[in-house]
Parts: sequence; C-alpha cells; structure tokens
Amino acid sequence: MSNVLIEVKNISKVYRTPGAEVSVKALNEVSLSFEKGEFAAIAGPSGSGKSTLLNIIGTIDTPSAGEVLYEGRRVFAMSENELADFRLRSLGFIFQAYNLIKVLTAVENVEYVLALQGVAKPERSRRAADALTMVDLAPQADRRPDLLSGGQQQRVAVARAIVHRPMIVLADEPTANLDSKTADSLMELMRRLNEENGVTFLFSSHDPRVLSRAKRVIRIQDGVLGR
Repeated sequence: MSNVLIEVKNISKVYRTPGAEVSVKALNEVSLSFEKGEFAAIAGPSGSGKSTLLNIIGTIDTPSAGEVLYEGRRVFAMSENELADFRLRSLGFIFQAYNLIKVLTAVENVEYVLALQGVAKPERSRRAADALTMVDLAPQADRRPDLLSGGQQQRVAVARAIVHRPMIVLADEPTANLDSKTADSLMELMRRLNEENGVTFLFSSHDPRVLSRAKRVIRIQDGVLGR
C-alpha cells in the first residue's frame, strides 16, 4: 500500500493586478510529494514562494495550473462545500499570529474546531483536555489568550491543530513571533508529537531553528524548487 499522503503536480501560481499588465509568477511548475508521518519544511527567503506553496497545499489558495492530490483525491476538483469540509476535517493549521479567539479560554479555543464538526460537548471537552495535556498546558486550560505568554498561545494553537486528528498539520513560520528559547521548546514539542503520535507536519520557514529540526528540507527560490 502506498504511503504517499500528498502529491503536488506541476503547480504554478500567477498573481495579476487588476487593470495592470504586470503579473508575478510566484510558483513555476512545482512537483513534489509527502508521505504520512513526515516532519518536513519548505525553506526559502522572503518572496521565494514558500508560503504560497504551503497555502496551496493547505487549500487556502488555488493554483493557476496543476493539481494537488490527497491520497489520490484531487482536492481542487471538489465543490466549494466539499473543499471546506475537507479542510475542516482533514487539515490542521498553525499560524504565526496564533489566530486564537480572544474571548474564549484555551480549552474552548481547542474545542472550537470540534464544535464546527458537530462533535458532542462531552466528547469535545475530553478531546480538547487531552490535546492540552499533550502540549503541556493542562494547568492553563481555563485562561484566555491575554493571560498566556506567546509561547503558551502557540501551544494552544498546536493543540487546536491536532485535536481533530488531521491528515497533516501545516505551519506557516510558526516560530516567527517567539524568542529563541520558546521557539526551541515549540519545535521540540512538535517533534515529539511527530515521533510519538505519528502527526505529519509541514512547515514553511527560513528560521534555522525550524530547518535544523526538520527531517526533510525542500528549498525553493523564485518559485522553483532547488536543484
């Protein structure tokens, strides 16, 4: 049985400014694949296309050409509702700005994705509590984001990303707003989740702290994969 989780086939992305003749080719016929259980990073300087590639893999952005397959399923052939449901149930996201809901506690933020899926309250409370325990934040479960440090908020974001057991967790510059010690701690946490729980991670980053811990680094420059 194939262990391939994601196939990216000849992806190109062109950004055009309305009313202008200028266009920018952010990605140029990119092809690669990822297996289940990977701990991989897409690396490149600002403007290289790494975040665009991550967003297309995460179905947040659409390609101008090419296709993305999850376990052989062409995601951009789905209807808008099918794609939204796929994104909700199969993908986890970690953002550099955390994107926590300020009026909710840590455990309520983690529960939120399960609530959107229609999981019953007792079950989602149990799973959210388990996820916070996995990221060493159980004592802070009832605190709102404004009472948590940046590193703690990012750990809540990690718990939220893994609580529904997604196919893959996608993280765009997850250490960008963290000091070195906190960033190292976060990367060690995600490495542990990968090795002990089999969570598949894909990062976009130019942070050496991320790249040194990745088991595979895909380099991109000017929208083209490194040779």
